[in-house]
Amino acid sequence: MLDFINSWVDILDDIVWGPYVLIPLLFIVGVFLTLGLRFIPWRKLPHAFVTMWRGRHHHPDHEGELTPFRALMTSLAATIGTGNIVGVATAILLGGPGAVFWMWMTAAFGMATKFCEATLAVKYREVTPDGKFVGGPMYYIKNGLGPKWTWLATLFAIFGVVASFGIGNMTQANSVTANVINLGNIYGLILEPWVIATLLLVFSGAVLLGGVKRIGAVAGTLVPVMAVFYVIGGLIVLGVNFDKVPGAFLLIFESAFSGHAAAGGFAGATIAMAIRFGVARGLFSNEAGLGSAPIAHATAIVQNPVKQGLLGMLDPFLDTLVVCSVSALVILVSGQWMAEGIEAAGAGILTAQAFSVAMGDFGSWIVTVGLVLFAFSTILGWCVYGERCAIYLFGHKAALPYRVIFTLVVPVGALAKLTLVWSLADLFNGLMAIPNLIALLLLSPVVFKLAKEYFADPTHKDE
Repeated sequence: MLDFINSWVDILDDIVWGPYVLIPLLFIVGVFLTLGLRFIPWRKLPHAFVTMWRGRHHHPDHEGELTPFRALMTSLAATIGTGNIVGVATAILLGGPGAVFWMWMTAAFGMATKFCEATLAVKYREVTPDGKFVGGPMYYIKNGLGPKWTWLATLFAIFGVVASFGIGNMTQANSVTANVINLGNIYGLILEPWVIATLLLVFSGAVLLGGVKRIGAVAGTLVPVMAVFYVIGGLIVLGVNFDKVPGAFLLIFESAFSGHAAAGGFAGATIAMAIRFGVARGLFSNEAGLGSAPIAHATAIVQNPVKQGLLGMLDPFLDTLVVCSVSALVILVSGQWMAEGIEAAGAGILTAQAFSVAMGDFGSWIVTVGLVLFAFSTILGWCVYGERCAIYLFGHKAALPYRVIFTLVVPVGALAKLTLVWSLADLFNGLMAIPNLIALLLLSPVVFKLAKEYFADPTHKDE
C-alpha cells in the first residue's frame, strides 16, 4: 500500500514540477512582473542594498514585529538551504554546466516576483488579537481579491502547513543527521543518530518556542554568518583556481545554448535538459513565486510596503546569484563533475569533492558544516511559515500548539527514512505556488501603482 501511495505521489510530483506546469508558469509570471515593473528590480538593486543596511533599525512610529533586516534574514533562513549545495550539483549533473545559466535566469526574473510578494504581504497584512503581524498569500488573496477568493487562500494555507512539516522540518532534520555523521567519520568519530536528534531537538526548541521574534533574532545573526562562511570558503577555492574561472563562465554560456556532450563520467545533456533542470533547481532554491517568503516579510516593522518589497527582491539575488553561483563555479573549476562514477556517488558528494580538490579534508568540512547550518536555518524559517498558515486556518491561539508540534517532529525527521516524506514535501511545496501565482497576476496592477508612487516621491529615501 505504501509503495502504491508513493508511486502516485511521485507521478503527481513530476506533473506539478514538470516542464509543462509549474516551471513555465513561474518563469512566465516572473518575466511579466519584471516588464510590468519596468525592470525596477534590476535598476534599483543598489538602492535595495542601501535599504537593507538601513533596515537594521526601524522607525519608532512604524508597526510590525521584526526589523526589515531581520524579516529578510528570516526569509533567507528558509531560502538558503541544502538546495544551494546539493541542488546546484544536481542541476549540473543532470543538465550540464548550461543549467547554471538558467538558474541565473530564474533568479533575475524571480527578483520581480519576490518584490511583488513582499510588497503585497505588507500591504494586506493583519494584526491578531495578541499583536502578531500576519501576512502572505493567504491574506493578500483574502483582503486583496475579496471574499469570493477565500477558498483559494484556504488552499494555500493548507498546502503551507503540510509543506512546513516536510520540506521545512523532517527532510532538513534528516539532512542535519546525515551530514553530522559524515563530518564525524572524517575525524574517525562514531556518532549515534539518536544523540544528534536529541541535540537538534534541544537547539531547535530553544529557538522555535520563543516565537517569531526569537527566530528573527537568531536568523539575523546565523544567516549572515553561515552565508559568509560558505561563500568565503568557495572564494578561496576559486582563488586557488583563478586561471580556470574564465573558462568555467565560458562553459556555462556555451552549454546553455548548445547542450553538453558526454565527457568523463558525465552522461551528456541537451539544451532542453539544461533549461529544465536549471530552472527547476533555481526555483526550488530561491522559492520565487512559491509564496513562502512573503509570510516572513509581512512581519517587518515598516510603513511603506514597497520598502519591504525592495528587501524581498534581494532574496533570489543573494540565494542564487551569490551562494548558488559559488557552489556552481567551485564544482566546474574542480572538474569533478566529469569524474568517473560521480553520478552514482550523488550530488552531495560532488560538491564535497569539488571543495576537497583545492582544500583537502577541510573542503569537505566546509561543505558539511554549510549543509548543517543551512538545513537548521531552514527549519527556523519554515516554522514561521507554517505557524502563520496555522493561524490563518485556526486562529491566533494555534500559534503555540503549532510550534510545540513542529519542534517535536524535528527528531522524528532526524531518525526516520523519508522517501515518501520527500515526495510529499516536493508536491505540496509546488502546490503552494499555484494560488500564489494567481494572486500575483490579479494583484499586479496594485504593485505597479505602489512602486510608481514610491519612486516618484523624492522623499522616500529619507523615510
